[in-house]
Amino acid sequence: MLFFFPISVKVKTKGMGKIDRMFDSYANSSLGMIDPDGIEALCSDLGVDYTDVRILMLAWKLKAEKQGYFTQDEWRTGLKSLGVDSLSKLKKSLPELENEVGKPSNYEDFYSYAFRYCLTEEKQKSVDIESICELLNLVLGDQFRPQVDLLIEYLKVQSDYKVINLDQWINFLRFCKEISFSDLENYDATQAWPLILDNFVEWMREKHS
Repeated sequence: MLFFFPISVKVKTKGMGKIDRMFDSYANSSLGMIDPDGIEALCSDLGVDYTDVRILMLAWKLKAEKQGYFTQDEWRTGLKSLGVDSLSKLKKSLPELENEVGKPSNYEDFYSYAFRYCLTEEKQKSVDIESICELLNLVLGDQFRPQVDLLIEYLKVQSDYKVINLDQWINFLRFCKEISFSDLENYDATQAWPLILDNFVEWMREKHS
């Protein structure tokens, strides 16, 4: 019996050839996906550090669900969306990816994704303080350095919170964008801020009094 595939399927399959070969060069064959070792090799070939924010941006573009792993479907969809099918093209696309993430319409989604990407256990809803400090530095450090440095300092010295949830994480970004720094004049504790930020502002005011 003969099976006839629509032309569009043939073209799509052919177009995925280079992308698939690229995937295979980094994938763990026994897992059928790119694992942390593969991502590290990819980073080396791209000339970027494993902890570079652009790798997190790539994971966002691929819609990667599991930290440190790229499935073949994620790889195909992401690279096709980027319009690349080779290492050199992927390397050249990184500045464009940064610009894409930097758009207001995309940045909040990327920021939320960065938190969800750190949820490595099933039903996990919060991230430990140490990881949050690293993540703040990675995703907000370039834009809001003074705020991030002090927020990280506070998170490390306070003892009320061992973990941070998504709502608190989202409000860290809102705080950086909306509150005048470092006078904090427009911070209103009666507004819907999480308690951790009320405590941070109080700590800040005592620190500078």
